[in-house]
This record gives sequence, C-alpha cells and structure tokens, in this order.
Amino acid sequence: MIKFLLNVLGIVLLMANCDFKNTSLVQTPALKTYLIGDSTDVRTQTKGGFLLMGGGKDVEVAIKWFLERSGGGDVVVIRSSGADGYNKFMFDLHKVNSVETLMLDSRDKSYLPEVAKKIRNAEALFIAGGDQWNYVKYWKDSPVEDAINYLINEKKVPIGGTSAGLAILGEFYFDARNDTVTSPEALENPYNEKVTIGNKDFIACQYLKNTITDSHYTQRSRQGRHIVFLARMAKDFGLNNARGIGIDEQTAVCINENGIGKVYGINDAYFLDSSGSKPEKCQIGEKLSWSSVKAYKISASLEGNGSFDANTWKMSGGIAYSYSVTDAKLIEK
Repeated sequence: MIKFLLNVLGIVLLMANCDFKNTSLVQTPALKTYLIGDSTDVRTQTKGGFLLMGGGKDVEVAIKWFLERSGGGDVVVIRSSGADGYNKFMFDLHKVNSVETLMLDSRDKSYLPEVAKKIRNAEALFIAGGDQWNYVKYWKDSPVEDAINYLINEKKVPIGGTSAGLAILGEFYFDARNDTVTSPEALENPYNEKVTIGNKDFIACQYLKNTITDSHYTQRSRQGRHIVFLARMAKDFGLNNARGIGIDEQTAVCINENGIGKVYGINDAYFLDSSGSKPEKCQIGEKLSWSSVKAYKISASLEGNGSFDANTWKMSGGIAYSYSVTDAKLIEK
C-alpha cells in the first residue's frame, strides 16, 4: 500500500511540473567567468584607443600599449569558446586591478544583467579570437552590443580584438555565417553564398567607418577576398570610399584616442582604399573585374612603425601600390 501511494504521489508531482503544450525544460544559463586580481570594482583615468591584432601569436608590446591605456583598472575579456588564456598573461604583462574573462557562448547569456554590468564597469575590453558568427548571433542587438558601444563612445576606454575579435570591429564586417570564404571562391563569384557582410548595425567605432577588417592576411592569402568585400560594399551599399585594413599574424595596428595609429609586431599591415574607383563588374555568378584599388603596406616593428591617420586615411612610413582584378586574378602593381 505504501509503495502504491508513493507511486501515485510521484505521478502527481510529475504532472504538476509538466506543461503538456510545451514540455521543453527551460533553464537559466549559468555564466562561466574567470577572474585574476581584485574583484572590487575600481575607477581609473582611461585613454581610448583600438588594438587591432591579426591573429596568431599575440603581440606583447601592442597588448601592453592597450593595458597601459586602462589606467591600471579592470580588464574584461569576452569570448564564446576557449578559457582563461588571457588572464594571467595580461595580469603579468602590466599592472592592472583585475582581468576577468566572460564566456558568452549563448544569446541568453548576453541578456544576463551581470554581463552588461561587468562590461560597462571595465576600463579595457578585449575580444578574443574564435568564430565571429558566434559573436554576431550571440551579441548583436543585445545588451552586450550596447555595453561595448558605451565603452567606445561614452566611457572612452581602450578596445582590442584579435582574429574573429578584430573581424567585428569595423563598421562593415565579414560575419562568416556560412563559414569562411577563400580568395579564389570570392573572386570567382563576389556573390558566393559565403560572402556575407554586415553593415552599420553592430560595433560603432568612429575610426573604422566605411571600413572592413581582415586577419591572418598574407598567411592565408586573404587579399583577394578582402578586395571582394570592398567591391560588395561599393556595389551593394553605394560607398565611394570603401576601405579595408588587413593585418598579418603576429602584427597589430594600435590607434590612439585621436585616430593616429602605428604598426607593431613582426609582419605587415595593409590599408586598402577604393576612393575614386568602383568595380567594373561585380555581379552574381560572374568573375570580379576591378581596374584599380589603392593599397598601402606598413611593415611592423616592436617599437611601432609608420603612421596611419584614421581621420584622413593618410599614411606614411610604408609603401604605396595598387591592386587590379582581371578574370578573377588579383594583380599587384
């Protein structure tokens, strides 16, 4: 009898916790964080700026430049995969109050009040590498996006990104929603389903207007696809000055609060400018043709080389040249 009553009670409890119209289990997402340093929030005097890093091994001198601009405050790292790889590295590299990594690997987590609070309280924000489509689908049009733009445009703190973290910082961005795309694929058909570009609807950085970034640049031969991105920006959005910044691995472009940048590391950074030129052919299913796109290459150094003015798009300390595309072949002049 007792066993029978226990069985009945179990059934009643099960029915009480079921919604027969929707039996899916809803759980509150648990935020995974990693912290090194003092958990007490501090306020310091910051300097704005942007650390644009091309992936691969991190450029220590550039990250130190980024950390110095935090004024020794709290550094927040956001990502959707990996772990706490930046915590001890940054904490040991330059004196800061704390480094905290937030694992934002779902859209639900982007809406947790504690996430926006942690980001808004930061004196520096770094976006790690990973998959930029995850960053777009998890963070875009969420409190995370609002918090990032608050840091850039109101609080004026340094913002950094590497690889996928770099990819989302431009006003235009390759979102990789259909996976990555190679240069030959893009040049053969600028409207290949893998060429997916977001525009003016995510990160709002005044110094990256009309600009799309790319990383692992010459190591993965991405110059051709970068030109295609510019062609699509000109064709689809009517830009007369579509621009691009391509950055090699182990290389970083550091842009200060006034929009003036230098190139740090061991390889090169590339600045593309389509001003005064539009592609002759940029159509669905047809090879790209474009007679001239201006380019400028600045070789990096550990002390910071060259000069890039994001306000005027004028550069010095490097080499000027141009690209053309004929029959889907990229030609450097």
